[in-house]
Amino acid sequence: MSSPVLDLLVKLISIDKSIAQPVYVQVAQQITNAIQRGYLEKGSKLPGTRGLSELLNVHRNTAVAIYDELSSQGWVNIIPNKGTFVVVPEDSKVKIKATTQTINQVYEHPKTPGFPFQQSFNLASTKEETSAKYSINDGKPDLRLHPVHQFSRWYSAAMKRKPLINKWNRTSALAPSIFSTQLCNYLNATRGFHIKPTHLLNTRSTEMSLYIVSQVLINPGDLVLVGQLSNYVANMIFQQAGAKIKTVPVDDEGLDIGYLQKHLIHEQIRCIYVCSNRDYPTTTTLSTKRRLQLLELAKIHGFAIIEDDFDHDFQFEGSSMLPMASADANGNIIYLGKLGQSLFPSFHTGFVVAPEQVITEANNYLQLLDTQGDLIQEQMLSELISEGEIYRLKKKNIVTYKQRRDALCALLEEHFDNILQWQMPSGGLAMWLRFKKPISLLKLAEEAEKLDLFLPKTILYQDKNTCAIRFGYGNLNEGELKIVIEKLKQAYQLVAA
Repeated sequence: MSSPVLDLLVKLISIDKSIAQPVYVQVAQQITNAIQRGYLEKGSKLPGTRGLSELLNVHRNTAVAIYDELSSQGWVNIIPNKGTFVVVPEDSKVKIKATTQTINQVYEHPKTPGFPFQQSFNLASTKEETSAKYSINDGKPDLRLHPVHQFSRWYSAAMKRKPLINKWNRTSALAPSIFSTQLCNYLNATRGFHIKPTHLLNTRSTEMSLYIVSQVLINPGDLVLVGQLSNYVANMIFQQAGAKIKTVPVDDEGLDIGYLQKHLIHEQIRCIYVCSNRDYPTTTTLSTKRRLQLLELAKIHGFAIIEDDFDHDFQFEGSSMLPMASADANGNIIYLGKLGQSLFPSFHTGFVVAPEQVITEANNYLQLLDTQGDLIQEQMLSELISEGEIYRLKKKNIVTYKQRRDALCALLEEHFDNILQWQMPSGGLAMWLRFKKPISLLKLAEEAEKLDLFLPKTILYQDKNTCAIRFGYGNLNEGELKIVIEKLKQAYQLVAA
């Protein structure tokens, strides 16, 4: 009759002779793993070398090597004329030595599950890796402008606030938080709102805000309208919610409301996603006339407008147009925004402004995703808002970004005057560059990377009607912009030749 130890060894040990790792090391590692997991208890007697060789169908010398390896690591004691017994290293009298082999882990975590699950193509990562020194993004801020020394003082001060512990231990929110009140005041002052904390939800990011809104708003099969090119992340979120997506053309006045009225208005529209301040990716502002038309259509047909104002703070000339949501008297608009873009990204905060009932439901989803929140961040941002630091940082960085925009336009005129079309944007951290004669943008990206310049696929837009790049310049200083434009010109010449 087999002993329990033999039965365990049969079940636990497998040998793969196709890999370079020696058989004795494979087996020794698997026995070690069994001891660590408690399958083989301290004091258990292992089979003799002859029995082990028969059990595993290996040469007896291999069995001897297995026990020698285990002994050298302190996992067994070999007692002459008695046998081999399981110990743990701290109880072993044998001096432990490192293995002389460079071994891989015998137990690798499985790549495939032993159960069925649903893989989502919609959520496939768009992230690309590169070793290039320079890269262009879709319009992100420059992290080097983050006020490191000031920030460390602000953060330290926020952590020392005595009420902070009480906030962590609070079991229910009897009144709006200080942060919600301060954020409401800030939005009312800067974006023309008339909201209370009950109309507001703050999240970790704009993407989290949109994900929560999509869960509240969209059922599988619902029709969602987006701009013809639109934000690829937003499209991924809508598709994951099961939405049916249709596109609306975008021209120099933004979303083509006339096309919507002619071709799509008779369908059961659930919501329209629009970046009214600066369209993504074209940077076009939705005109006042079209804003009013869209609001009227939403009122008549009862669909929602998701207004994503992702870069409202970066306005260089004049002032940004007020959000459509600031004039929404019928409760049709869900407004998404972001605060703190002059700070390091982990301290940005997204927010949603919507009718109170929508916010209540969205908050239920937020409690599932992020029940803990970040009270230190909220404490710090509250103080930065009340003391005016957020506004001062924004104004300071706007000067820098405006200089970079002007430098980029000058470089484009010098190197791409007869090649590209563009308009100088009044704000934002990206420009929409259209090629007058189409080229292969993928080949352009390949040649650019050879020159140490990375163009991610997410900023390249090419179809039968479009050949353009969303060129984010905010993360590049004036010296870097000069180098990047020169490299881009070299890559273009190689592709166009």
